[in-house]
Amino acid sequence: MSLTSSQAFNRTSTVSKLIDARAEIAPQNIAVIDRGEIWTCAELATESRRLAGGLLNLGIGSGDRVGFWLPNIAQYLALHIACARIGAITISINTRFRSSEVGDIVERSGCRALVLWPSFKDIAFLDILAEVDNTQLEQLEFLITYSEGEQETQLPGRLFSRPTVSYSDLAMSKMFTSDSATAQSGLVVFTTSGTTAAPKFVLHSQASISHHAHDVASFFGWNGPNTVLLQVLPLCGTFGHAGAMAALSVGCPMVLMPIFSDHEAVQLMHLHRITHCNGSDEMFARILAVTDDSCPFPLFRSGGYAAFNPLYQDIVVRAHDRGMNLVGLYGMSEIQALYARQDPKASVEQRARCGGYLTSAQSWVRVRDPDTGKLLPHGSEGELEVTGPSRMIGYLDDTTATESVFTSDGFIRSGDLGYTESDGGFVFLGRMGDAIRLGGFLVNPAEIERHIEQHPVVERVQVVAVDTQVGTRAYAFVISSETAPLDEDALLTHCASGMASFKVPIGVQLLDEFPVTESANGIKIQKSRLREMAYAQLIQDGQLPNPNSEDP
Repeated sequence: MSLTSSQAFNRTSTVSKLIDARAEIAPQNIAVIDRGEIWTCAELATESRRLAGGLLNLGIGSGDRVGFWLPNIAQYLALHIACARIGAITISINTRFRSSEVGDIVERSGCRALVLWPSFKDIAFLDILAEVDNTQLEQLEFLITYSEGEQETQLPGRLFSRPTVSYSDLAMSKMFTSDSATAQSGLVVFTTSGTTAAPKFVLHSQASISHHAHDVASFFGWNGPNTVLLQVLPLCGTFGHAGAMAALSVGCPMVLMPIFSDHEAVQLMHLHRITHCNGSDEMFARILAVTDDSCPFPLFRSGGYAAFNPLYQDIVVRAHDRGMNLVGLYGMSEIQALYARQDPKASVEQRARCGGYLTSAQSWVRVRDPDTGKLLPHGSEGELEVTGPSRMIGYLDDTTATESVFTSDGFIRSGDLGYTESDGGFVFLGRMGDAIRLGGFLVNPAEIERHIEQHPVVERVQVVAVDTQVGTRAYAFVISSETAPLDEDALLTHCASGMASFKVPIGVQLLDEFPVTESANGIKIQKSRLREMAYAQLIQDGQLPNPNSEDP
């Protein structure tokens, strides 16, 4: 079903209305538990109003950008809601980022202020900031620092000229009571992963965040009795942010972790009787590895996971065998995380697939053939196109990129490979950039990877596409489970015996580890780097001409 421009979503709420509604309905209910400290719904709302007043006193108002470079703490949420009240835009900065990345985001997004915790023991924020290129900080006017009774830390010399305001001083300001933002005001920017280019800045409105929050809470069952969410995902990413806002929208108590720790997560799950948690496949694997109990979390109802690491592709089975119900998810910065989820009551095999059923009744997903441009029927693989009330406004200050990603009828070209199902669900298979057109057929590299993994000496594998003189071919990178050298010919023979000839890799490389890049939600394998390595090896082996050779 297509969405026309005449069809409007019910986008009337702001994030401050969402928070204030909970504070009015149940002011003493727990909103957040942060390192043992309890914040009620009323306390969170009041703190955000004082912070909003403090930001206005600094001259920060509607449309101004404020960089958030903080771990998961309650003050992050309070200050985020404060920005929402005055119409300022939160620029999310991954705490894993280093100087070049932080500088790039601050500069290109036009941040007027940067919020950080200088003395946070787990991240050397000031050391990183000291290495940022001076030119990238020229438009930065304020530093807002959070502390918890630590001694004052010395800022990099070149930052001394800028006013530094403490979070505690802002929180003592006169309350701002006349929220000025509208539902269509910009609220938050998420950065795309940027593994092959500079990250894009994905801008969401107040309404897209608040509408999605209500949808997620209802669809995921977080509005039920005795529900408690463990928030292990970073608030700076859409995965963590969507979960946090959903919990706040219905007053589901949320337990924060500043930095993920498997041992601490297990302790918190027992202490706070956790019923729900979203995370990566690796996070859940690490949590399960901490304890030997056959059913370590009997109160746990359901968790959503994102598949980032092939090493944990059996995580749903592992969790199921230990009494934990995990389901595959789907989302992206442009449409928000938790856009879809598999049915928690489905089989293990079904729950392990990424994708599922749409969180919002006002969302749509369809599939288009990337070559012909035609929409495809159920079961046919192509590019997923998505839309719904969780859709972004566009890319911040980038009209060209925004226009290129939207279809004429309001769908977002996801760049993801998948197919729809007749029951209303869909399946995500991988990135379109990773899909391979082989022998005239669109092939999901996971299909080839699954077959190669059946070889007894293969522990993990990644397959990429390379363009050769005889067409596009697959190329495999393998991590061996044995110390003995990998027999490439034997592995290729194994492939030829079980797959069509056009799917058999043109070459194989043995690696100790795959190249990776860090994102807000976890570690992702760099497919682009693997392609570069494949081309280099093919040139070295004489299977491809050297483009830098002076020979005719």
